[in-house]
Amino acid sequence: MTEHPAQNEPNGTDDQGRGASSTLSRLTARLESSALAEEPRALLREALGATATESSGTPAAPHPDQRVFLDSISVNGFRGIGRKARLPLTAKPGVTLVVGRNGSGKSSFAEGAETALTGRTARLDKQRGEVWRRHWRNLHDGADPKVEVRLALAGDPRLSALTCTWPGDDVTAPEVEFRRPGHGRRPFAGIGWERALKDYSPFLSYADLDKVLNGRPSEQYDSVAAILGLRELTDADERLQGIEKTLDSALKQVAAERPALAEALSTLDDPRAVRALAVVGKAGDPDFAELDALVTALPDADEGRLRELRATAALAGPDLGAVGAAVDRLREAVAVLDDVRASGAEDAHQRAELLSKALEHSRRHQDEGTCPVCGSDQALDEAWAERAAEQVAGLWQEAATAREARTELRDAVDALRYLVTPVPAWLPAPLVDPWEEWQACRVLDDAERLAARAETAALVLADACAALREEALRELEKLDEEWRTCVTCLDRARPAYAGRPRLRQVRAARKWLKEARAELREERLRPFEDLSQRIWEELRQQSNVDLRSVRLTGSEKATVRKLVMDVSVDGTEAAALGVMSQGELHSLALSLFLPRAAAPDSPFGFVVIDDPVQSMDPAKVHGLAKVLHDLGETRQVVVFTHDTRLQRAFTNQELPVTVLEVERTGRSVVTVNRVTDPVGQALADARALIRTRNLPPVAMTHVLPSLCRAVLERAFSEAAWLRLHRAGLAEHEAEKTVAGAVTLMDIAALGLFGDPAKRASDVYRELRRRCGPRAVDVVRQCQEGAHPSGTSMPDPHRFVDDIKAVALTVRKPEEGP
Repeated sequence: MTEHPAQNEPNGTDDQGRGASSTLSRLTARLESSALAEEPRALLREALGATATESSGTPAAPHPDQRVFLDSISVNGFRGIGRKARLPLTAKPGVTLVVGRNGSGKSSFAEGAETALTGRTARLDKQRGEVWRRHWRNLHDGADPKVEVRLALAGDPRLSALTCTWPGDDVTAPEVEFRRPGHGRRPFAGIGWERALKDYSPFLSYADLDKVLNGRPSEQYDSVAAILGLRELTDADERLQGIEKTLDSALKQVAAERPALAEALSTLDDPRAVRALAVVGKAGDPDFAELDALVTALPDADEGRLRELRATAALAGPDLGAVGAAVDRLREAVAVLDDVRASGAEDAHQRAELLSKALEHSRRHQDEGTCPVCGSDQALDEAWAERAAEQVAGLWQEAATAREARTELRDAVDALRYLVTPVPAWLPAPLVDPWEEWQACRVLDDAERLAARAETAALVLADACAALREEALRELEKLDEEWRTCVTCLDRARPAYAGRPRLRQVRAARKWLKEARAELREERLRPFEDLSQRIWEELRQQSNVDLRSVRLTGSEKATVRKLVMDVSVDGTEAAALGVMSQGELHSLALSLFLPRAAAPDSPFGFVVIDDPVQSMDPAKVHGLAKVLHDLGETRQVVVFTHDTRLQRAFTNQELPVTVLEVERTGRSVVTVNRVTDPVGQALADARALIRTRNLPPVAMTHVLPSLCRAVLERAFSEAAWLRLHRAGLAEHEAEKTVAGAVTLMDIAALGLFGDPAKRASDVYRELRRRCGPRAVDVVRQCQEGAHPSGTSMPDPHRFVDDIKAVALTVRKPEEGP
């Protein structure tokens, strides 16, 4: 018999509900009992403590022992659903099949819920075409698309809701609001569920099945490694790695500078430099005590003053050679243009422009009878136009010299202005006025004034810069600037070499952490692997492929990391992807996905699986029903499928299941009808008994009350689980409490009040309030049916109808205030 996922979940039951804090506490205990030296241990405590502090300061997802369940999914204007349609669910463990033909709209519920919680869908990831992106809105509904997912959060008597809307046409950019009674509304992105949704994704579509096995090896690795609860150790290692990088980089920088420092010391004509060079040239760490003695006699100097002196010494004024050449060129261009003006070429240029404009005007207004300039009756006729065109051609040739002179003048002005450099960010006070005078040359338009002013300003500024630069260099020389530069290099080397012992400690800490993480990974992976193998055994049915092991190779930050699945075919080892059929591969993908969904650290009590049956032969569908049933013992399993074989597999094995049928009519009107559920199945058994002919009297007096008692027990148990979940009781404790209620009165008290011990006497009163006085009579009849004398049954049909009415009323507790 296959064990239920709750009996051996991937992370181990000893860690259930504790997650990161458990991992860190276990590692800390292992650290304190290790033989690692105290210094590396202190580094590890600090890194692990920072991880714990950071984790506690982030928005928290629901606690794993207080999981989230789905109460309903409502969709309108999205994909195949037009006006609003609602998929009702029971927010507790169990299996629900959502069935319907292809195109009925059932997958729109799955995709709507996935989009609301994750902002994406597997279909979108696979079909990124423009057509799908443009036509994701429903064609038959004019309202804005909207998805609402109602959630039952442990510890909250009222339901919360996620509302997903789209302000634009981009399906990948929804706005999602989270509304929790008593806590107001807020954007869903800020409540801290992103990491849990990524690590423990409760959604699995047909496209995801392909991705589990056909995705990149690193993605396969990450999908499993994330749920092993070791991310905190990776974060701690990254902190240590950052310290190691800083210390190691400082040492490498100093080692790279050491030859240059030695060369700089060798060029100094100073006996101190000779002694320092002897110290620096030795192998190993320099003797900083000896170097300190060499610099004690250095003259005092304020560091700010040194910076000013260095900046002044680096100032470069105008290049007088370039400025002089530019000024000469500008003056030559001015002289040439003056000669052109005197020769009449300039006049020819202006006359050519005037005639050209007149000629252009005459061609645009050929019907004008007067001259547009003087107003005379002499028209600018065709004959005039021909004469004017000949005259313009001659004038332009004569004016070419003028155009060249003007062009050269502009170029000469620009060349001189280009040499005028902007005012630096910092200037000594004596240079402010000369530099502003030099800067003012950039805005002068008159060429002769520009040449004169630029020549004078450049000379004044260059002389001032040279004088200040020489003065700064003399003062720096007095302050042993060159020697100080060498001392600065030595000052950088001092902390770098001082950090060498700490670097060794960090590397020792990282080595220990790497080994501990590898051990923990294998320890955490083993239950995951065992569960995958058990699920595969159920799904494989007649397959001759054995799943031997599931391994992670590489590490979280490795370039090459992958999930390795070792299989054998009739005892011969092989690679899974090379020997398995498509149906076997999908079964294997489910064997890897379902343990993630059943992970104890997951805050999600639900799993939504869309179309898992494709490519499976009948035997594997039979096994899938058993696997889903086992998972439904601890999870709310919602399966969307158009394949009727899965429903038959549940029926044939007499496995309890709720079946909802989705139908789509004209204009995308979608309806959801409940086909059957555990309470309905028990009612159907009771009605089948009534319809059976020629039964002995005991069937009505004993058997029928027993069947109806089972109906009530299932309804009260469902209400009890929901009530305990809303009260915040841990999931496994709620299951244990429900299972511990044996008598009908105890189960009823648990369902009606959440307390079987103290409220059993109040059951009848509460039943009268909620269901009417007839409810008490039918409950008593169910109890009497267990006695040897049985109970009277004058109207079996009315009895079953009354049982149904009571069951439908009490199966869900009333919501709290």
